[in-house]
Amino acid sequence: MDSSIAIKFCEVYKVFPGEDRKTFVAALKNINLQIKKGSLTIIGGANGSGKSVLMAITAGLMEPSSGTVETASKPGLIFQEASTQILGDTVEEDVAVGPRNLKINKKDIPHIVQNALSEVSLLEKKDFPAEFLSGGEKRRLAVASVLAMDRDILIFDEPYANLDYPGVVDVNSLIKKLHTEGKTILLLTHEIEKCLGMADNFIILYKGDCVFDGVPSDALKCNLSEWGIKNPLTSYNAIKDLQW
Repeated sequence: MDSSIAIKFCEVYKVFPGEDRKTFVAALKNINLQIKKGSLTIIGGANGSGKSVLMAITAGLMEPSSGTVETASKPGLIFQEASTQILGDTVEEDVAVGPRNLKINKKDIPHIVQNALSEVSLLEKKDFPAEFLSGGEKRRLAVASVLAMDRDILIFDEPYANLDYPGVVDVNSLIKKLHTEGKTILLLTHEIEKCLGMADNFIILYKGDCVFDGVPSDALKCNLSEWGIKNPLTSYNAIKDLQW
């Protein structure tokens, strides 16, 4: 794989048994994509488009039925429900779980945890009960837990789910910061109006097919509604969101 590529999908198919257990349903069909290192890529699509399946395969949680997925390094996944990733009682304890499971030297873990919490601006809350964080703070805690395991590829699954406006701004600020630091970022979302202005590349999935792969400005010229996506330029508020 080219050294400039972070993730490469080659003829990836994923099929699941149908309800009758005799037929099969294709969740992904012949996906051929390349994600550049250090890029911020949005993978958009309506429910059932294949986003979550592609994410699971990329993160190593699921095997493709055929085809290959190559990654330059092991990806880190930030779940849609950040609460499901909280394993420690306090913020500090939660971030330490990953390094401990990786058998990192115990003497190094406090420094790793401190750096990860500083990266996401949660160091001052290191002794705070993790379950009582706000929605945006829980997203940041999930990111810190991934960073503590030394991940350069970050996958955000529906990062704006259940967040209010301040929470969305909070998460976008962190994503932009990580992007400028050279992390490769994938955002899987149907709420493209909240993040399209940050992206280097935009991929659209529709019923398991990749129907668009290019720069966001070109995507906005397409009939996005044909693929179950609302064009963010259709409202003034969405245009303001694009300026974040």
